[in-house]
Amino acid sequence: MQETALNHVWMSGLLSDGFGATHGMMRNDLIWVVSRMQVLIDYYPIWGEVVEIDTWVGASGKNGMRRDWLIRSQATGQIFARATSTWVMMNRKTRRLSKMPEEVRDELAPWFIEKQAIKEDSPEKILKLNKEAKYMNSDLKPKRSDLDMNQHVNNVKYLRWMLETIPDQILESHQLSGITLEYRRECGSSDIVQSLCEPEEDEIVLNGMVEPNYCKSLFNGLSLASSDIINGGGVLSYLEQRPIRYTHLLQAKGEKQNEEIVRGKTIWKRKITTLPFST
Repeated sequence: MQETALNHVWMSGLLSDGFGATHGMMRNDLIWVVSRMQVLIDYYPIWGEVVEIDTWVGASGKNGMRRDWLIRSQATGQIFARATSTWVMMNRKTRRLSKMPEEVRDELAPWFIEKQAIKEDSPEKILKLNKEAKYMNSDLKPKRSDLDMNQHVNNVKYLRWMLETIPDQILESHQLSGITLEYRRECGSSDIVQSLCEPEEDEIVLNGMVEPNYCKSLFNGLSLASSDIINGGGVLSYLEQRPIRYTHLLQAKGEKQNEEIVRGKTIWKRKITTLPFST
């Protein structure tokens, strides 16, 4: 998706460097930094399938920019995934966030499209986890291959650190269907990172048993006459098909206190065994 975004900026004639900065941004020592990203996955492409990626930009408040993506099958037009992101400007030298200069706004405004791949009227805030989180990986260290051209850890590594805290039984039976990331600070090569993970509800045990706490919380707010249960094959079938949600936090160990790097949420659904295409 990032490569598609850079190609879009280059084809529009705005690109001044290899990181997506416009000519006006370069004159003001400004760079783009992503503050939030959300990806929703409906289906996964099959092996060897050719995909098309559409991307466009729009305004996000007074000083930000939104970039959206649609990923679809070239053969059928079936949409596989939708994504949206929010970008703000940072001064290259001071590393502080900056307002958008008028000359940069004038460069970008003709390319803004008021269309959203994911409609978000009021994005849900991600709560901060603490040391009591159920799953935790500590002493994670970036490798040279994890760094981008600015010598900061790249987005792919952030996601991998988060996924490493997901229980193996979930990874084996479920597939990622949604992820939201809220970026707090940069992560450099010298940072020691801790990955925290907490399920939003008690997880279902995948050997045919259900944790008592999960069952209790479900029945407190759910009618047994629910059509989802009646039509879906019973309580156990209903539970196993429910999405599983996790809250994540990556933080850098500090001498006095830990510093947040990224907050995240992931959504997991049962692996799909059939394709969405008609035969």
